[in-house]
Amino acid sequence: MALIRRLRVTQRVMERAMLGVSLRDQIRNEEIRRRTRVTNIAQRDAKLKWQWAGHIARRTDGRWGLKVLEWRPRTSKRSVVWPPTRWADDLRRVAGSRWRQAARDRVLWNSLQKTYVQQWTSIG
Repeated sequence: MALIRRLRVTQRVMERAMLGVSLRDQIRNEEIRRRTRVTNIAQRDAKLKWQWAGHIARRTDGRWGLKVLEWRPRTSKRSVVWPPTRWADDLRRVAGSRWRQAARDRVLWNSLQKTYVQQWTSIG
């Protein structure tokens, strides 16, 4: 969530710089977004993540990409309150525990993408 917030702030700063607008001008973010017509970075990031996960799940050549989705880094002690999450945990929230089978059906996978992007961008 903190990363998403930082990305959004950085994007707004860049958009203001593109338009030559400062915070003192008191122009709303929605107006700046309308003027620049730039895609929201959180939406773009979520969409690319979903597409990449579907691409990896459809692979059958045994490369390490699917293992990365399930990987849990063990660099520190496991927290009881917040266990480490994997990329696949985000995918399971939308597509269910059988998300890899869902990814093989491109029509279903693309229909779930909109739900995932909405869920991801509502954070923060």
